Amino acid sequence: MKTISKLFVILLFCFTHTAFAQSNEDKALAKTKAKEAFKLEDEEGKYDEAIKLLEESQKLDPENIAYTYEIAYSYTAKKDYGKAVEILEKLTKHKAVYDLVFQALGNAYDYMGKPDKAIEAYEKGIKKFPNSGKIYVELGNMQLNKKDFDNAIKYYEKGIEVEPTFSSNYYRAAKLYLGSSEKVWGMLYGEIFMNLERNSKRTAEISKLLFDTYQNGIQIKGDSVKLSFAKNHNLSIDAIKDPKNFKLPFTMVYELDLTLASAGQKEITLSAVNDIRTKFLQAFLGAGNEKKYPNILFDYQQKLSSLDFLEPYNYWILMKGDEIAFNKWKLANTASWNNFLKWFSGNALLIDDGHKFYRLQYQ
Repeated sequence: MKTISKLFVILLFCFTHTAFAQSNEDKALAKTKAKEAFKLEDEEGKYDEAIKLLEESQKLDPENIAYTYEIAYSYTAKKDYGKAVEILEKLTKHKAVYDLVFQALGNAYDYMGKPDKAIEAYEKGIKKFPNSGKIYVELGNMQLNKKDFDNAIKYYEKGIEVEPTFSSNYYRAAKLYLGSSEKVWGMLYGEIFMNLERNSKRTAEISKLLFDTYQNGIQIKGDSVKLSFAKNHNLSIDAIKDPKNFKLPFTMVYELDLTLASAGQKEITLSAVNDIRTKFLQAFLGAGNEKKYPNILFDYQQKLSSLDFLEPYNYWILMKGDEIAFNKWKLANTASWNNFLKWFSGNALLIDDGHKFYRLQYQ
């Protein structure tokens, strides 16, 4: 299912203000019934029973549209898409509507085999909620289904721009770029994604993809190193117009510093990639490139390096690429790994509207 996690709905329960105040007892009972319904949905797949409980919650707290949204979720889960659409179409007109409603409506239409209606629902949602990364990812997915990769990327990157804390756009963009000739952007988006969504099947998938990209993208023959992370090295118009502030395309700088960092390696192992990433960061910062090409990811890596946590972080990023090598390293570096994890749990990569990265910042 493409539907959003219950966490969002629970938060709505906590912060929704009703126009016609219900008693605290009614609201508390409504929440209790809803939590029981969630368990029936997610753990037991008993959607009819869940719907009955949610309808009771709806009666107890009629102004909280989260219950209505969840009823539609259950109908979607039991593949009664027509009923879900009926509920969600009405809900889009509610004064307290939120972006997940339009996302769920588009999903239901998509499951019904009506992609045009799905896109229409998503576009209505974007018009009302222009900063919804959740709707942009769905628009991107619709283009991806048509194998229109260029337009899919545009939607995913717009979603990253407007809602930088939403992980799915990074995931989708990373996979597309890592499967293209412009892998550099997939490397950046993939690593940011892993920092946002640390412990999921998708995290493990991206970890392996990143390692495989290093292995396939860095080709060593004797003393020579050849890279294939980007083909498009076009200069920006601004760089050409202002010779005093001229700077090379980021892709060229990335490949140059990565080539220098790869010198001396005989093969691309997990240990070698850790060494390459460490030397790359040193070269990037040593040339003052963090000022020319500001990037929250490299700022974070610099902080990790200053705390002697860059090595365990690198191994965390790449561990699914070679799990045997990772486990051997972890066994030999238990204290370093444990100290890193303790710090890492309370010191996430800072991402918000003022601290974000997307490719067009370098254009």
